[in-house]
Amino acid sequence: MKTLQQVLTHKTHQGIISIAPNRPVFDALVILAEYQIGALAVIKDGELVGIFSERDYAREIILKGRSSKTTQVSEVMTEKVITGKPGDLVESAMNTMLEKRIRHLPVVDHGKLLGMLSIGDILKETIDYQQSLIKQLESYIHS
Repeated sequence: MKTLQQVLTHKTHQGIISIAPNRPVFDALVILAEYQIGALAVIKDGELVGIFSERDYAREIILKGRSSKTTQVSEVMTEKVITGKPGDLVESAMNTMLEKRIRHLPVVDHGKLLGMLSIGDILKETIDYQQSLIKQLESYIHS
C-alpha cells in the first residue's frame, strides 16, 4: 500500500490551494468552485491554521443566516486540524478519516503543509490497491 506522499505526488493539483484567514468566505467559495474541490487549507504566515470546507459554509454561514461577503474565513473555519504524515500508509489515513468523520486530511511534515488529500483520493487509492491485489492472486492461482 502507498504512503500519503506517494498519493500526493500523483494528484491532479500539485500545488497547495489555500486562503488567508482574513479573507471573506465568499472568496473561499470562489476558489472551491474554480478548482472543484471541497476544502481549502487556511494559511497564515506560512503555517496551517485551519481548514475551510463546504461543511463549514453550510453549518456556519447558511444555517446561521450569515453573509459570505462580510464573514471572514477565520470566523467559521475548523481550527483543530487533524493531519497526516507523508510516511503514513493510505490504510491508516482512511481509518483516521473514518474514525474522526473528516473528509479532508492535510499532509504535514515538520510543520510544513505538503498537500491535502480528500476521502475520494484515499478511496481511489484503496480500490486501486485492492484491484491490483486481486489480479496478483488470480495470476498466482492460474499459474
